[in-house]
Amino acid sequence: MAYQLYRNTTLGNSLQESLDELIQTQQITPQLALQVLLQFDKAINTALANRVCNRVNFKGSLNTYRFCDNVWTFVLNDVEFREVTDLVKVDKVKIVACDGKNTGNAAE
Repeated sequence: MAYQLYRNTTLGNSLQESLDELIQTQQITPQLALQVLLQFDKAINTALANRVCNRVNFKGSLNTYRFCDNVWTFVLNDVEFREVTDLVKVDKVKIVACDGKNTGNAAE
């Protein structure tokens, strides 16, 4: 099973809202909607792993960190993100990192 982190993005939320509407109007079944979401999870994880090649450097003060169920969570304060010529500063950022090589591809 692929990570479901991206369901809370704008794209994932829009997909879920559209599927809910189709279920309400009885155009699709809840089971089909679940299959669509599972396919979305696989597709978005694969696309991000294989198609994104941008690199961003960041620096900040570590507030807290946690490692649970193969998921790292970091909270940083006073963070600077740099990409070539761009610089973005934020007061606080939360980073959730999962092992992309361990998403359960054996079920495919």
